[in-house]
Amino acid sequence: MLDAIDGPADVRALPPERLPGLAAEIRDFLVTQVSRTGGHLGPNLGVVELTIALHRVFRSPADRLLWDTGHQAYVHKMLTGRRDFSRLRSRGGLSGYPSREESGHDVIENSHASTALSYADGLAKAYRLRGETDRSVVAVVGDGALTGGMAWEALNNIALIEDFPLVIVVNDNGRSYARTRGGLADHLTALRTSQRYERALEWGKEGLERTPVVGRPLYTALHGVKKGLKDLVAPQCLFEDLGLKYVGPVDGHDVEAVEEALRRAKGFGSPVIVHCITEKGRGHRPAEEHEADRFHAVDAAAALAGPRAESWTSVFSEEVVKVGAERPDVVAITAAMLRPVGLAAFAEAYPDRVFDVGIAEQHAVTSAAGLALGGAHPVVALYATFLNRAFDQVLLDVALHGCGVTFVLDRAGATGSDGPSHNGMWDLSLLQVVPGLRIAVPRDGARLRQLLREAVAVDDAPTVVRFPKGVVAADREAVAVAHGLDVLARPAGDDADVLIVSVGPMAEVCLGAAERLGRRGLRATVVDPRWVKPVPEGLPELARRHRLVVTVEDNGRVGGVGSAVAQALEDASVHVPVRQVGLAQRFFAHGTRGEVLEESGITADDVARAAQATWDALAAPRPHPTRHPTELS
Repeated sequence: MLDAIDGPADVRALPPERLPGLAAEIRDFLVTQVSRTGGHLGPNLGVVELTIALHRVFRSPADRLLWDTGHQAYVHKMLTGRRDFSRLRSRGGLSGYPSREESGHDVIENSHASTALSYADGLAKAYRLRGETDRSVVAVVGDGALTGGMAWEALNNIALIEDFPLVIVVNDNGRSYARTRGGLADHLTALRTSQRYERALEWGKEGLERTPVVGRPLYTALHGVKKGLKDLVAPQCLFEDLGLKYVGPVDGHDVEAVEEALRRAKGFGSPVIVHCITEKGRGHRPAEEHEADRFHAVDAAAALAGPRAESWTSVFSEEVVKVGAERPDVVAITAAMLRPVGLAAFAEAYPDRVFDVGIAEQHAVTSAAGLALGGAHPVVALYATFLNRAFDQVLLDVALHGCGVTFVLDRAGATGSDGPSHNGMWDLSLLQVVPGLRIAVPRDGARLRQLLREAVAVDDAPTVVRFPKGVVAADREAVAVAHGLDVLARPAGDDADVLIVSVGPMAEVCLGAAERLGRRGLRATVVDPRWVKPVPEGLPELARRHRLVVTVEDNGRVGGVGSAVAQALEDASVHVPVRQVGLAQRFFAHGTRGEVLEESGITADDVARAAQATWDALAAPRPHPTRHPTELS
């Protein structure tokens, strides 16, 4: 059946009795393909029937299907004609998220949670303004996404307008990465068990109707207070009190039941929530039995076959546990990503000192400020790309108040396979403008351990420690320390031509570039500042002894470390040219970290060529400008 489906019309044409077979084929395909390539397996196994039902009730792309966060859209891709998963999340293959370039069935490319409801609100309003009343907007959100404040801002506005067809499908599997936590999670858990309301009502009807004379009138009276009874045993009033119609809970693995609920919702002609109960990892026993995250994301089978190399995340995980043992005031905060950011071991060791706030980075940061004001030292561990969402809180809630909060940014720089929204290439630029904030970028595991300890020792200002995704670099000790900077390589004697400022994990690239420059007759010094904000005071003086400075970072070139170094030299009246090498300031297609770096010219050969070209331009004689006769007069 799957091979014969080229689009949603083919899904709608299937008779209902064939749908369970289609669902089984889809699951077999997902397990086989995603195990080979790596990707988000568990979330997609959980939405097979739900996605089939969506494409049978709604007519994409005329009706708009929005996926939040987007990693649950693999089945949607398959049912809209995209079944070549052989290069999933690799350069030239399918994206791991919705992609407008891939298909007209993909509306938004979001892979940050809690955004789809706001997109849906705007889309539905736009269609209403244009008089397109025959189009539906459907937002599929997980219960994890509803822990984000932006989702509730959207719901608050959606509830104000009654005359446009907007359907909100809550895909409730009780999880984001791990189990969903918080008051909303408890509320949805209560809704999942709300069938006791129907059982109670049926029990009351049967019992009272057997009671002579008063039974039937009494049952009728009780039925009249249905809303009060429903509030007592099935508290969906949270949504209804917002002014949103509520349908559910529905078994999300029963296509017929989901179709019926969606058709009812579509017929309302106003905003309605359809609450579907699903099981993450459904139909694949290893995923169902994986308590940690139900195979939320899996590595390629080839990678799983061999021993795992030590990662940057694991180094941080080990060291923060040691810090916690020495510092009882150190606490940890995560935004629904306890394991991905390496805090699981800390949580096991100190369960009362870890706070999982759900997908709510803004709250995480300001809550950390409150913890710091109360005498704790919070370590807020996030993916670098997700700190973007809480910039205002870093600036005005943490830095303005001089709070000692340490931000640990995992997946910094080019992350690759998760695509443009996950590259952590903005933080070094955004954070440059925050007064008092200090940023450390380790080049290897030993420096990560040292810099983490130096960061948590700062109690009067925010600190940041950032590192990339993947295998940690081999430890590289400095050959000397000059003006407070680690010297990784220097030419014999005192004379040098080029000063290469290596930012964190760029050390190997910079050392390779220095070696290549040496073969061309240019003597290069390579230094690692370790702390890149503020620019070390000794860097301008060291730069004064060279004729060219080259900065290399895995951050966007605009406003990053290179810009800060150039500014520091200017402020110190050191008139040495600065060549800045960094990521091109654009959105990169999914691919490996190496591919993204190479695309931006951040390889040893590229850096050497850039330095040589700048050196040659500096050495070339400058022609005298030709002046026009009128200018002379």
